[in-house]
Amino acid sequence: MKGTKKKILATALDLFNEKGLSRVTLRTIAQKMEISQGNLNYHFKKRDEIIENLYFDLVKNIDFRLSKSQNEAISLKLLLGLSASIMDSFYEYRFFLLDFVQIMRENKVIKAHYLELSKIREAQFSVLFNALIKKGILRKEILPNEYAFLYKRFQILGDFWISSAQVVNSRISKNMISEYATIINQSIYPYLTTKGKTTYLLLTNSVHNKRD
Repeated sequence: MKGTKKKILATALDLFNEKGLSRVTLRTIAQKMEISQGNLNYHFKKRDEIIENLYFDLVKNIDFRLSKSQNEAISLKLLLGLSASIMDSFYEYRFFLLDFVQIMRENKVIKAHYLELSKIREAQFSVLFNALIKKGILRKEILPNEYAFLYKRFQILGDFWISSAQVVNSRISKNMISEYATIINQSIYPYLTTKGKTTYLLLTNSVHNKRD
């Protein structure tokens, strides 16, 4: 990607994160960069094109983090680490989650890709859950679709934690990732075997001790 395009996307990301979609136009971005709107329009004719580029950058960011984890042995530590890592990516592109419903209503390209990607992510986590069951970390299902629904809880909490943080706090910061990662990760505790719970407590206590 050419330098000017990168600068436009970086500037737009900062503005969207700071002000939200409703207060940022192509003119706002051009003024921030101190370039003409015509120059900006040469690279992006519509604001939606910028939003789509940023969305796919976010997807690449998460894909990269997931690909790095493929070299690790499947474990509870891996699962908990993935949650925090993905949330870190979401924070970098937080405007997308803060304006999630608006984007999904207005941008058919992003919505179609998101829905298809959700199926892929569910399959990826299903493989992870099944491996942890075989290792005796997760218990077997008791209720129908327990782990499919567990993934959906992860997805819902992951997609909307930033909106919640924004509502209940005067401002949000990267420091909140740790707290909300704990909130999400504790969702898995009731599904753990005795061995899994012991491992979970060792992992989380180790993290808390490092912070202290």
